[in-house]
Amino acid sequence: MINNLAKTIDYLKKKNKIIFITTSNRWEWLHEVPKSTQLAQHIAKEIGEDKVTFFDIAHMNIVPCQGHVSWLMHNNCWVKEAKLADPKKNPSWCHRCRASFDTPEDQLRKISKVLLESEVVVFFASVRRGQANSIYQKLIERLTRIENRHSTLGEDNIIKDIEAGIIAIGHNWNNEQVIETEKQVLKFFGFQVPKQLSRGWTFTDMNDESQESYQKAVGQFEKDFWFELKK
Repeated sequence: MINNLAKTIDYLKKKNKIIFITTSNRWEWLHEVPKSTQLAQHIAKEIGEDKVTFFDIAHMNIVPCQGHVSWLMHNNCWVKEAKLADPKKNPSWCHRCRASFDTPEDQLRKISKVLLESEVVVFFASVRRGQANSIYQKLIERLTRIENRHSTLGEDNIIKDIEAGIIAIGHNWNNEQVIETEKQVLKFFGFQVPKQLSRGWTFTDMNDESQESYQKAVGQFEKDFWFELKK
């Protein structure tokens, strides 16, 4: 299933400050770029690579969420006490996260710095066992702090003018549900979520796990997305 990628490309051509966040991975020894990441690169060429900033989460040090959003007695996420005090790491003074505060090597601040200056952010995720992959999930858990600022702490929504979407690539199960769920998450965070920014692709049905199916999927992916994968 492919759902009007051309409309997404046309929509993005009208934007300027765009972030593509890729989350799929491969074992380093394979020297292979995941399909969803190659798709992000392909779209960037179509809309103008100079407008796009890439973040490949699989190759960044994003530490896990520490769970401050749900302590036994209260919600302690995004509090001002967790603000990074270094103006080079936190020029907007809006990056407040205890995981970053406690772990200097954490790189989420790099995304925060660019995100607040962007018009659009698009997440690219692989769907594995019926869910967005674990790297994507780790990132989304860390971004919970953005929603916390306005929903729990009663401060302003700093991403209310930024548009967001997700493009999910999976072999055989649950892609549409993943996309709908993550669109709701992005809305909950406070992003604008226009329908043009979220798409999905599935090759076959959930009962097909044959080796032949996985081999054929590559050719169909290339046909559906109009470009040749780098192998």
